[in-house]
Amino acid sequence: LQAMSDNEQDWLALKPQEPSPSQCCGSGCKPCIYDVYEKELAQWERAKAMQDKSLLMGKKEQSNNSELKPDTFTAFSVSSVEQLTEDTYQYKFELPGNSSLRLSLGQHIVLRGVVNGLEVQRAYTPISPRNAEGYFEVLIKCYEAGLMSQYIKTWKRGDVVFWRGPFGGFPYQPNKHGELLMLASGTGLAPMIPILQSITDDEEDETFVTLVGCFPTFDKIYLKPLLQDLARYWNIRIYYVLSQETSLENLPWSYQENTYTGRLNEDLMKTIVNSCRRKPFVLICGSSAFNEDMSRYLKASGIEENCCFVF
Repeated sequence: LQAMSDNEQDWLALKPQEPSPSQCCGSGCKPCIYDVYEKELAQWERAKAMQDKSLLMGKKEQSNNSELKPDTFTAFSVSSVEQLTEDTYQYKFELPGNSSLRLSLGQHIVLRGVVNGLEVQRAYTPISPRNAEGYFEVLIKCYEAGLMSQYIKTWKRGDVVFWRGPFGGFPYQPNKHGELLMLASGTGLAPMIPILQSITDDEEDETFVTLVGCFPTFDKIYLKPLLQDLARYWNIRIYYVLSQETSLENLPWSYQENTYTGRLNEDLMKTIVNSCRRKPFVLICGSSAFNEDMSRYLKASGIEENCCFVF
């Protein structure tokens, strides 16, 4: 057999690698990492057919001008790490000058990490206000056995991390809905925060909001000071459902009247829906099991599917 020519080997070395399943974050991004691969593969095949490597010059894996893009990863530097609970952290990233990510409400961005030589991608929603300048912040829960979590736990100030996006989001418009009912489990709180802040920042926006945050215990509620501030607005109500607390007596009194123990079940959902001041449009964010349960309870409470949006 004739050995492969040097030219063939050069071309093979330039061929884009097909993504492994771990690289897809599963959030329905457009373009997905597989779309990006298809595009790069077509570009490679065209260049190879014409034996012209300069046609690949436009292929940039990552960009360093700190502008977020959907199809290439951009480097951002970690400016602070704050531990919120035993397993949840708030990370702040630098943006050059006074620039802003300019995300639509509730949009997510995709993080790339490499762990033991395996590339992993996951989607996270920034919690910083949409108009935040010079920085953005992300809330991340780290799991004991999670591949990406092992990578994230090593971050310290000054580290460089790669993001691409933005994707998804909820097309929020002021005063379009009489009331928003937000159902968030754990870090599912993240996409709700920018929407809440945009409502409280806009004096013309008279949308009522009922946020229901589901957490295991009182200690595991994230961003308490921020939520307490938001709850002072006339149109914002915040309830907590704590699955592992057995009694409200140990909670600060300011939390006792708006907190439920146990799980958010069908009966509690009916109570909350009936307490809404107008017919609610519902936003849901949590694990897939949480999202399915909530959709079922809402249906039983008379809320149609077209009145719900799942992040």
